[in-house]
Amino acid sequence: MEATVATKEHHSWADDKNEKKPFEASYGKMMMWFFIMSDALTFSGFIIAYGAMRFKFIETWPIADEVFTHIPFSHGTYPMIYVAFMTFVLIFSSVTMVLAVDAGHQMKKNKVAWYMFATIIGGAIFVGSQAWEWKTFIQGSYGAVQMNDGKIIQFVDGTGHQVTLESFTTSHETVREQHSRKNGLWFVKESSLPVFTMDEVVEGFKKHPELSIRTEKIDLATKTKEILSREASLAHLAEGKAVVKGANLEVNEYGKTLFADFFFFITGFHGFHVFSGIIFNIIIFFNVIIGTYEKRKSYEMVEKVGLYWHFVDLVWVFVFTFFYLV
Repeated sequence: MEATVATKEHHSWADDKNEKKPFEASYGKMMMWFFIMSDALTFSGFIIAYGAMRFKFIETWPIADEVFTHIPFSHGTYPMIYVAFMTFVLIFSSVTMVLAVDAGHQMKKNKVAWYMFATIIGGAIFVGSQAWEWKTFIQGSYGAVQMNDGKIIQFVDGTGHQVTLESFTTSHETVREQHSRKNGLWFVKESSLPVFTMDEVVEGFKKHPELSIRTEKIDLATKTKEILSREASLAHLAEGKAVVKGANLEVNEYGKTLFADFFFFITGFHGFHVFSGIIFNIIIFFNVIIGTYEKRKSYEMVEKVGLYWHFVDLVWVFVFTFFYLV
């Protein structure tokens, strides 16, 4: 006697008209919501960790208005202007995505394609701007000196405005080859050499009596950093260990190294999400062009990628608020 074998395959609830759909959502949309919720918890953990470290070092945490002051092709200081522009572009791309989804509901292929294209352009501008911001952050603005205890001191003029190392220091062009594994001991390696040596910075500082030193410590009432007297500045500078230019995971000319660590990790993680979203949008865009969703009589894929895009936009609003503004 032969055994009876069930041949009916199990499908998702979207394929079973008699099965009730949770929240009246298709299987694919529900899975996208599950991903968004899990990713939201990941970003929440990062932002909470950032907030905890900032609160712990609140008296020495770098001031965002003094760090993010750059605009392409301009040497002026415009606090947060370019970051605000990036935020506007990303939010506007979310608007075009909404319009693309709405056009899909109306089965208007051309409008979907144009709005998807605008969304892709907005995302590309944001990612490119973020890459430029990283490059500027890594290169640095003014330069500083790291003390023996790891703290950072900066240089200001008589009005309290920060000045660059180049404005008062002259390099003697002492030639020293950078240590690397190929031209020394195999385990000896160092980061790129600073433009100036400590002796050159000290010498230049002594020649400019109008200069003073600004420490990491912040007056929370006025939100300004502590400026030392000329005598105290000379004493602090004598304890300088290294000249710092720019920021990386080991040292940061703007202050706490943790600030740079969180900047690279949080904005980099979000930037990866935006870049991935651009790739998804491009794939969906070409599917729209060749009429894939017209044949299916549904533009649900546009709606699914739209949910992801709105999510990365919303995450950036929180990153912008807590990292740059607060």
